[in-house]
Amino acid sequence: MAPAPIDAYVRRYVEETHTALSDPYLAQGIGRIVPLLLKARESGRTIFFFGNGGSASTASHFVTDIGKATIRGEGRRFRCVALVDSIGTVTAWANDAEYARVFSEQLVNLAERGDVAVAISGSGNSPNILRAVERARAMGLSTVGLTGMGGGKLREIVDIPIVVPSNSMQHIEDVHLLICHLLTSYLRDETPSPAP
Repeated sequence: MAPAPIDAYVRRYVEETHTALSDPYLAQGIGRIVPLLLKARESGRTIFFFGNGGSASTASHFVTDIGKATIRGEGRRFRCVALVDSIGTVTAWANDAEYARVFSEQLVNLAERGDVAVAISGSGNSPNILRAVERARAMGLSTVGLTGMGGGKLREIVDIPIVVPSNSMQHIEDVHLLICHLLTSYLRDETPSPAP
């Protein structure tokens, strides 16, 4: 069987991604997340990002963009941590305990009541993501979940879920990265930084 022509495949992929972006859920979700992040910045709270695989890369990307690209003058900055970036810590917990604890145990060390946890999971069912969110809630953190495929269990346990209406992991991850860039751009362009 011959492969589909490239131009037709590209057109279909773009159309499917566009469909995943066309629902009001996106603006509604961003509208709920922005005040939470602004409150965290104003009160000096930390925002923790975490995910597996491609979502781990998105978590790191979020921290880079929100931590750096939103800086305006000498105003207060966002305090962000990607729990995926400490390879030594992640592998120690995975090896010595179990992979399901790699993020929740870091929150025990680092997080405080009033901080924010942003969980990223395409399926919404990754055990280490769910355990970290449960730990975050028990510690008094606000929780955000970026997911797809109907939201999985993550949708039910976070304060603010954004569920991409797609069952394609590629489209879900495309939209999660777009959310990162949307938030970064809005926080940079539309919200003045409070005094340090």
